[in-house]
Amino acid sequence: MRHRISSVSAVAAALLAVTLAPAVQAQAADAAGPSLVVSELSSDPWKPGEVRTDSLTFTNQGDAPADGVTMRLRITRGLAFPEHAAGCTYSTDSDQVSVAVCHYDKVLEPGQHFTAPVDFKVLPKALLENVEYGTGTAGGDPASGSTDTSYRSLPVTADNTADLAAVGDTAKGKPGDQVTVTAGLRNDGPGWIDDNTSDDQPAVMVDIPEGTTAVEVPKDCMPFGIDGPSGPSAPGKRKYVCLPPEHIYEVGSLNAYKFVLRIEKGAKDTSSEVKATSVYDIHPAFDKNPSNDKAKLTLDVTDPAPGNGSGSGSSSSTNGSSSTGGSSSGTTTDGAHTGGTATQSGTHAQSTGGTGTSGSTSTTGGATTGGDATGTMASTGASSNTPLLTGAGVAAVAAGGALVFALRRRNAAKVQ
Repeated sequence: MRHRISSVSAVAAALLAVTLAPAVQAQAADAAGPSLVVSELSSDPWKPGEVRTDSLTFTNQGDAPADGVTMRLRITRGLAFPEHAAGCTYSTDSDQVSVAVCHYDKVLEPGQHFTAPVDFKVLPKALLENVEYGTGTAGGDPASGSTDTSYRSLPVTADNTADLAAVGDTAKGKPGDQVTVTAGLRNDGPGWIDDNTSDDQPAVMVDIPEGTTAVEVPKDCMPFGIDGPSGPSAPGKRKYVCLPPEHIYEVGSLNAYKFVLRIEKGAKDTSSEVKATSVYDIHPAFDKNPSNDKAKLTLDVTDPAPGNGSGSGSSSSTNGSSSTGGSSSGTTTDGAHTGGTATQSGTHAQSTGGTGTSGSTSTTGGATTGGDATGTMASTGASSNTPLLTGAGVAAVAAGGALVFALRRRNAAKVQ
């Protein structure tokens, strides 16, 4: 029996060797050819306003010639190409990523190399940037997102800062009323921010005032647990962390999030905190000015009108907007909410409340819909040309952002 097992094993081994031989030969054949490697760009501090002159060296480490080399460069919007070089084409994609593609009629024999100059302008708003650069393994146009030694990605942290400011609001109402308050996060620059992977992902933390219940919550605002988001958007929680799904904060932008609060029976004048922070409630390292990190949501609770019950009468925001109710339960029967004027986008825009729908608001110079976006916001220092940005809905906290780049310092990861 022992001899029979050995014979069968020998036959099986022989058959396996015959089967694998063509595959091994194919792998050896595939290994033949050019294999280009690109040098690494310097990661020394990139200073806003400077033009960096550098170079890339392409070396053929394969065993066959490379007939021509195509170099591709992709840079995020805090960087620019200072001039257009001969033999290169330039474009900007939908994510405002600048792209340069340059072709060199070079034949690189095995072991040979050549060097191409590359220049970058560091814009005043540069902060968390990324540079993709290189060529294909055989010298062709590389696919974006490649990670081999012929095409690399360099996260760049510019020598710059960004100042995040919390924005609060005020409102007035009676017990039983529903009122709208808006919490905001403004980027006062000078750096823009695109960060969706590190612990510095900017966010605004919103505490719900005592004596009120959040009955409608923006989709981009998640309940906050011990040290991070604890689930999807849902009403009735006491603390929320809000951030746009694209994780982008341009200089001067204001991300505003509207909460509908029900004033509970017995509530008195109350307020709560709005804080500029990160999604994990860690102060972002690039924000060197903590003095404007906190603001207030303030609620002036008035007594119910005599004989009308706790929910009759009207509630209004202290910035001049009013909400007309009328039901004995204290809810607004027509949903009309007329706000003041919003000046963030540089023109006076009439803000008209919606029908009980909350969420982050957006203005680009026209009408602002969805509720009151002024009040305390007007007194927080926002300039008259501040645009309102809004998120269309949040998925997971680490969802892909706007650029296909690894942008972060501590846990760099690929970003769309």
